[in-house]
Formats: sequence, C-alpha cells, structure tokens
Amino acid sequence: MQRLLLFLFLVFIIAAVLRVDFYFTIAYLFFGVYLLSRLWVSNGLKDVRVERRYVDRAFHGDTVPVKLSIRNAGRLPITWLQARESIPVALRLNQPRHHAFGLNPGESHDIHYTLQCSKRGVYSLGPTRLQTGDALGLLRPESREAAPDRLIVYPRVVALAGLGLPTRSPLATLPAPLPLFEDPARVIGVREYAPGDSLRRIHWTASASAGTLLVKHYQPAIARETLICLDLGYEGYGIRGRFDAIELAIIAAASIANHIVINQRLPVGLATEAYDVWAGERASLSLPLRAERGHLMSVLEALARVNPTEGVPFADLLRRQRLHLPWGTTVLAITGQDRPELLEALAQLVRAGFPAALVLTQPGPARDDMQRRAALLHVPIYRIDRERDLEALR
Repeated sequence: MQRLLLFLFLVFIIAAVLRVDFYFTIAYLFFGVYLLSRLWVSNGLKDVRVERRYVDRAFHGDTVPVKLSIRNAGRLPITWLQARESIPVALRLNQPRHHAFGLNPGESHDIHYTLQCSKRGVYSLGPTRLQTGDALGLLRPESREAAPDRLIVYPRVVALAGLGLPTRSPLATLPAPLPLFEDPARVIGVREYAPGDSLRRIHWTASASAGTLLVKHYQPAIARETLICLDLGYEGYGIRGRFDAIELAIIAAASIANHIVINQRLPVGLATEAYDVWAGERASLSLPLRAERGHLMSVLEALARVNPTEGVPFADLLRRQRLHLPWGTTVLAITGQDRPELLEALAQLVRAGFPAALVLTQPGPARDDMQRRAALLHVPIYRIDRERDLEALR
C-alpha cells in the first residue's frame, strides 16, 4: 500500500510539472481504484457471517460432523476469501483447514469436517480467521476472526458388572416392583380410597377438592443416596503416573454415577474441588442428589470440565459433606492413594451416620493397619489400576 501511495504521489508531481492531462487522468484513475478497493474490501469483510452447525456435546469415542457456513450478507461480491478454521489437536483428523473461494451477494459457502472425540474436555472450535483483499492485489489483505464455539466431550463410561455400596437404610436399598415397605415421609401422589386403607392415609385437602376420598401414595422404598467425592488435588496422587491415575479417577466417577442412575435408578451427587476449564479458575463443584437422566448428564458435563489443581485438601472436602447431606447418605471417595488423614475423615463420616467407601486409582501395596481399620469401620476399599478393573467392580 505504501508503494502504491508513493507511485500516486510521483504521478501527481510529474503531472503538475509537465502539465499533461494524460498523467492527471492516470493519477485520478489509480486513486479512484485505490479508494474503491479499500472501501470494497473493508465493508465486504464486515458483512461476512460465520455459523457452525454441530452437536455441542458428545461422548468419548463419538465422531462429530461440523458444518461451517460462511455467507456474504452484503450487497457487493467478494472476489476472494480465505477461511482458516482452528481445530483442537486432540480432536483433529487429517483434513485440510484452509479454504479459498469467492462469494456473490447473499451466497454461502459450506465447509464440512469431522471431529474425533478421543479425549474428554471442553474444547474451542475456532476462531475462524477470514482474509480477503482486492482483485488487483493493490492493497494488503485484511482479516478478522469469527467467534469460536464450544464442544463438551464427556469422559469415558465403563459398564460395571455390579456395585455393592454400603447403606444404612432400614428399608429396601433398591426399588422393587412389589415393595414390602413404604416411606411415609415421601408422598409421590394420591389415589382413590380402597377398603382396608388406614384413615391416617387419607389426604383431606385433596379429598375436599375432588369431592371423593383420596389417600396418600407413598414412595415404595427409601432409595440409597450416594455422593461421589472426587479428589482432583495433585497431593492425592503419586508423581509417577499421576495424570493417568487422575483420568482413571474421573472415568471411575463417571462410570459409577452412570451405573447408579441408569441401572439402579437411585440418586447420585458429585462434590469436588478442581480447576474449572469453563470458568477459567479454581472452583468448588457440588451437584445435588438426584436420580434423573438429565442430572446424570450434568454430572458427566461437570466431569468433562474439571482439571487437577494444587492445594486441595481432600480430607477437608470429605468432612464438609456431613453438614448438608441427608442422614444415611453413602459417601464414595475416589482418590489416588490411601492416607491416614483420609481414613480418619471417612471414620468421622461413618460415626456421624454416613456409610463410606473408598476407590483408589493409584493403589500401592495394601497396608495391614489401614486394612484392619477400614474393616472395623465397614469401609470397603476398591483398588483399580486400569479401566478394565472397573468392569469387574463389585
């Protein structure tokens, strides 16, 4: 651009000195082309619209097709446009990322590519870098970036053969088609009065509104509620193989939560302190005890967002849980290695009425003193070294 301006300046000087109309015409022509090209390019790039169409949540191992639509919403054609899409390395397949094309007014150009979700996390698709220039190449190309979008990849979920967690429920621990007990503290609806129903079951307010006797319908059994406490502090894992053990702990939390909600149809919650990739800071994540499939997806999403961090005392996290948990809730602690302070925190939970279990993803040799104390507290310890150990977890 500087060379073009210098050229126009010299042409004007020559025209002024020689007073030749032809040189003035050349100078005016080049100046008009320069001004028109500059306005055309700058305004044309502002009118380019970028839209990504894809499923923004995926499971581990899924392939996600992405359609990137680039549309010229202006009234002037774009002679050439180069688009470069930024794709995370962990999701990228061997596909071209540079595309050059022209766009007429109102025309769109679609770019298709596929992502391979081989690792959990929160990923940024984009930004898309757009670059264009004038047809004659007189100006330096102008560029801008379109905003990125997010893709959440859930952690791997391993199918468990079974899971026998401890419970203190005095009634049934799992829902049954023909329950023997009912929980009078949990009313799930009303039904018509039948001979033999106790007068204590009559719902007087609903009966007055309906004009007929209605009795309370109770939940068949007290369902075991499980809180998964996940240790994402570096201190809970040995240096050797630390990141693999942390990823295994996240996979274990996702698999156990999936088994409890899908197979056992029981409530599950999640508590952890970690670096939240979505928020970009360290955060305390706490999800309540629920049994809906939508809640399970919230748990998996939280596990996709977290990364390990420093300075997270896992024993303190466990002690804080008894302040707001319903009595009898089973606390499942997932960490790398067993430690005396960790077992002491679990002992306090057990004495307070919260059954506990421990999952170790970086287990060392079993110590007799820890094993004896865990047995006295009725705290089962699950030791897993690899994902296939989860399949036989009982």
